Amino acid sequence: MRSEDFKDILFEKEENGIVTVILNRPERKNALSPLTLLELWYALDLAQKDREIKVMILTGCEEANAFCSGGYFTKDVRKEVPQEYAKEIDLRDMASKKLCLKFWDFPKPVIAAINGLAVGGGFTLPVICADLSYASENSWFGLYFIKRAVMPDFATTFLLPLIVGFSKAKELFYFGDKISPQDAEKLGLINKVLPPDELMPFAREQALRLIPPKGPSVSIKLMKKTMHAYFREIIEKQLDLENKGWVKTIISRDFGESLKALKEKRDPIFIGK
Repeated sequence: MRSEDFKDILFEKEENGIVTVILNRPERKNALSPLTLLELWYALDLAQKDREIKVMILTGCEEANAFCSGGYFTKDVRKEVPQEYAKEIDLRDMASKKLCLKFWDFPKPVIAAINGLAVGGGFTLPVICADLSYASENSWFGLYFIKRAVMPDFATTFLLPLIVGFSKAKELFYFGDKISPQDAEKLGLINKVLPPDELMPFAREQALRLIPPKGPSVSIKLMKKTMHAYFREIIEKQLDLENKGWVKTIISRDFGESLKALKEKRDPIFIGK
């Protein structure tokens, strides 16, 4: 897949070594469809093979007023994908194992510029993909999987306790409360909070610090590879466990109730089955 063929994301390469990948579906607040996830995989593949690209910045389009609102699925999901790529969509991979491992193995730094709401997959995507995360003051976060009675994804069941501690991770998973960017910074989920108009300039400034002549890109690449090596097998196993959990949760009555409640714009009434 070529970058010109992307429908859900923009792939903007610059001569200075930065490529900016922009989630670009404002009408659904940049929610991640199977096509979006597939295009992100190909964006990583293109960036990995391109020697001129040294750093990736991942953000959401300005029109959405959101970084990412989580997952997006329709009954005709395969029809959204070009026919020649439809066979690459695995609807059983609800934890996005293919994309997660591609991000984990990606040798170049990834900077997330979180410019609005980041819930569900919008929360977990930066956790797995970003080496550095910066957020605007008008952003906010939430692990909303519990509100839909489903499992977290993107290996967050392993990575979140690693970042914030076991008890705090459970609190975030179990209640799905809204998190301010300031609290996200205190928890170690992001590196810095900035005014909205300073977010992208700062992310670009940090990216340039990782690129020659300011940054030794070979050293940075080896640092990332070495730091990620120990956890790679653990993450792969955790993604398999998350997928098994997804199979059980999406056939539960609580999941059905959550969808009905969402449609009726009310709080769900769970029965634990």
